[in-house]
Amino acid sequence: MPNEMNNILTLDADSNIETQQSKEDLIWHEITNAYRTRRILTGTLGGIERLEGGATIAIIYYKNFRVVIPITEMMIHLIEDEAHNYGEISLRQNKIVNTMLGCEIDFIIKGLDSKTRSIAASRKDAMLKKRQIFYLDQDVSGNHKIYEDRVVQARVIAVAAKVVRVEIFGVETSIPARDLSFDWLGDANERFHVGDHILVRILDVQAEDPEHISVKADVKSVEGNTSKANMALCKVQGKYAGTVEDIHKGTVFVRLSIGVNAIAHSCYDNRQVGKKDTVSFVVTHIDEERNVAVGIITRIIKQNL
Repeated sequence: MPNEMNNILTLDADSNIETQQSKEDLIWHEITNAYRTRRILTGTLGGIERLEGGATIAIIYYKNFRVVIPITEMMIHLIEDEAHNYGEISLRQNKIVNTMLGCEIDFIIKGLDSKTRSIAASRKDAMLKKRQIFYLDQDVSGNHKIYEDRVVQARVIAVAAKVVRVEIFGVETSIPARDLSFDWLGDANERFHVGDHILVRILDVQAEDPEHISVKADVKSVEGNTSKANMALCKVQGKYAGTVEDIHKGTVFVRLSIGVNAIAHSCYDNRQVGKKDTVSFVVTHIDEERNVAVGIITRIIKQNL
């Protein structure tokens, strides 16, 4: 016989007996309202599918509901000129959407089917609406919500080794590695991931109308430069452990364990130095203008095999 105290039926029991069906009904009601009011919803880019007719669609998941956005409504702008002629536009768009899998997507619902509970939407409409609100509309003082030098939250939508692509309130922009951190950053994938929310500083805004807005931003000025203070700890002829962040044309970029960026042009170890190796580094010179320590790798402590 079960413990009598554990078997008491309490008054709030009925509020806990919410079936999956009733949950879905509630969400569908919310989706229907959003469709009627053209409210922006946010989901996750979960997949890409090619239809029988050849068209490509992006699949967004919103609270377990599947939302379909045609690739033409994803607002993926590609530069069209001789220097950027990489073949068929749809293939290039597909490639870009592939790199965005897992990112957050804003959308406005364009059509619903209550019987099959299918949803068609547009990312473009949502982005244009956000652009109007954040870049073009003015407050009572005549100011825009997004302006130069303001720190704002951005969504990471794609990451490559040397660049992070973000969406800032309806506008996409790429931030190169040099603007991501004051530290040497060999691979942006180690620090940034699709779906992250990060703080960026707006460096420049050019806004003519919702279709023509460009933004430049960086991350490093928000984080601050700790290397400058740490450089005081660094002494010429001092020996420090460090990690190899990058190698370019014979120059080895090392992040010292004391929090200083360092450059080595030679390595005394017979083995080939590689990315992510732990090395012993001797400082021969401090370049105060560039805020880097210059020196020699005396040996590889641990290879990253």
